Amino acid sequence: MSSRVAPAVRALAVVSLANDVASEMVYPLLPALVTMGLGGGPAALGVLDGASDLAASALRWWSGRRADRPRTRSRLIVLGYGLAVLARPVSAFAERAWHVVMVRVVDRVGKGLRSPARDAMIADLSPPQSLGRAFGLHRSADHLGAVIGSLLAFELVRRGWAVTEVIAASVWPGLVALATLGIALRLAARQGPEAEPQTEDARTEDSATGDRPAEEAPRLRRLAWLAALAACRLPEALMLYRLQELGAPVSTVPLVWALIHVVRSVTAYPAGLMADRIGLWAALAAGGVLHAAVLLAIGFVTAPAAAVGLVLLHGVVAGITEPSERAAVARVVPGRRGSGYGRFQAMAGVGSLVAGLGFGLVYQRAGAPLAFAGAAGLSILVLAGWLASERRAPA
Repeated sequence: MSSRVAPAVRALAVVSLANDVASEMVYPLLPALVTMGLGGGPAALGVLDGASDLAASALRWWSGRRADRPRTRSRLIVLGYGLAVLARPVSAFAERAWHVVMVRVVDRVGKGLRSPARDAMIADLSPPQSLGRAFGLHRSADHLGAVIGSLLAFELVRRGWAVTEVIAASVWPGLVALATLGIALRLAARQGPEAEPQTEDARTEDSATGDRPAEEAPRLRRLAWLAALAACRLPEALMLYRLQELGAPVSTVPLVWALIHVVRSVTAYPAGLMADRIGLWAALAAGGVLHAAVLLAIGFVTAPAAAVGLVLLHGVVAGITEPSERAAVARVVPGRRGSGYGRFQAMAGVGSLVAGLGFGLVYQRAGAPLAFAGAAGLSILVLAGWLASERRAPA
């Protein structure tokens, strides 16, 4: 198999692009819908993100195991995207704030169903020497969709569309995503045996050799360290709040949000290529060090313009690390990849929620310098622990 990105992987990247156009047409408008249209408050917004992210993270552990079954993987991907595409426009008809929360939970349930299966499919469609570029292309398309979606929502609202009208219109790019998904799955089936998940016989052999309890435990520990690395990336919401605290106009925040995704999109594919050339571990280590340095600087900078530059630089961190993390999971769990991605994403999701709440409380009570310095220090400790874990891991 060539080191080029497989046609089915390119099609899956287009699916993510179209789906994120739909998602980001909705998500930036939900605070206005909840607080201004339906009378909710900050607590409702907190429940909106917390409940939806927790639901998605918990589900990924289960859906990842199901994704190891050859006949189930494609169904999970279709069901996951289908739920999200159909659920988002329903928010336009909500009459209570909790209605929006429930719709958002269904949206994230779709993400929890599809993500491990989709990532496992991308890994199976890609040869080991091009895992970085495959996931880099996918992440690049995903972030590009976020840019298009948020700017499209901004432009439609500027032209006088009601918030509910923009949310309802998100169904159209969602339908494009579903149509492209059908093409992607047909291409995956056509690619041949490498495009298929493991057979029952292969999984039985794996169970008898590679998945003995003594060997499964080190794999789970390595996945846990990778998940901890991902969880240490502070939520962008705290960084955007830092910009406002330093005096950046509120009107510039949506633009900065779009620019973050531009940076991620531009960075992800070259970073994936770099990871294939210098090694996944070196790429992750470089991203971790840069992440800690950016966090430390954001905590102590005082000029809004400098803070904006640092927040955008943090987008480079995500661009470097996201493809390498997903490719690393494929290396750690070369057999039952659905379970591997499910476990990694579940642990990273729960860890991110805990880390975000913890550093948010430190920020509120002790200020930004201590919160960001603490996050930077924790990132370095986790990076050191992960490097030590990988050094002890078998080749």
